[in-house]
Amino acid sequence: SVLTVLVLTLLVLLTVATFLWNLLVLATILRVKAFHRVPHNLVASTAVSDALVAALVMPLSLVQELSAGRRWRLGRGLCLVWVSFDVLCCTASIWNVAAIALDRYWCLTLRYTPPARRRVSNAMIALTWLLAAAISLAPLLGWGETYSPEQQRCQVSQEPSYTIVSTGGAFYLPLCVVLFVYWKIYRASKFHVGARGRNAVVPLPAAAQVKETSHEPQMVFTARRAAITFQTDGETWREQKEKKAALMVGILIGVFVLCWIPFFITELISPLCSCNIPPVWKSIFLWLGYSNSFFNPLIYTAFNKNYNNAFKNLFVKQR
Repeated sequence: SVLTVLVLTLLVLLTVATFLWNLLVLATILRVKAFHRVPHNLVASTAVSDALVAALVMPLSLVQELSAGRRWRLGRGLCLVWVSFDVLCCTASIWNVAAIALDRYWCLTLRYTPPARRRVSNAMIALTWLLAAAISLAPLLGWGETYSPEQQRCQVSQEPSYTIVSTGGAFYLPLCVVLFVYWKIYRASKFHVGARGRNAVVPLPAAAQVKETSHEPQMVFTARRAAITFQTDGETWREQKEKKAALMVGILIGVFVLCWIPFFITELISPLCSCNIPPVWKSIFLWLGYSNSFFNPLIYTAFNKNYNNAFKNLFVKQR
């Protein structure tokens, strides 16, 4: 039907665009020396996981969508490989989002040195991929079954114990992390805005004497028998930085939740209650989750003018 052709065309375009966009981000980070540092290594790790989703996971998922009844006709071996890469890449992408949010939060609150920040970010990248690998390889070691030859079905293990552990480790735990981080960043931003308001310009009577009330540096101006005092505590740049970080992390988390929460809710409930969810809704929720790999690089680059300039220079130099 016409609707089927349109849907398949949209899914193909989504797959190609996701791969090319993340590949462009990776090429830019590798080519520009200024991006060989934190937080761009976290962005690069996210782009790798998202590019792998587009290259290894989404095409085979599209093949399954094309088969009647979403049956798997490519054999057990390829099924195991596909499901393993699906869980590995999607889990790594989700935890990379959490790592970026944590890095933004620690950068604003701890103000650790660049070497320490690099060590922490590298540790987060390693833990992200190790955790994703552990969750994806568990079914291969006997924890549940992913392939059913009788029903020609290939899907993530529906073993209830594995479902609880995998969904918790792959989504609900990082979801709690990113929500907590955004709450802390939002509070820090509101706190400094409030503190800035309390340090606003205050007119004083002409006869009043300006006394030192704090250890912060002060400046006093006199004009037409009135003294004006304000503190130059250098908070303006920090406030702008915190607001920008809060906005970027907020959009990142919002898109992340909207894309993945329908899939993981059904993925958790379905095996536990033996509910039969219509296949069309399973497909919608699955591809909505895959689309997060397309939105991630858009969000990173939209809030960084250096990426936009690097993209332009990359294309100009290739001509």
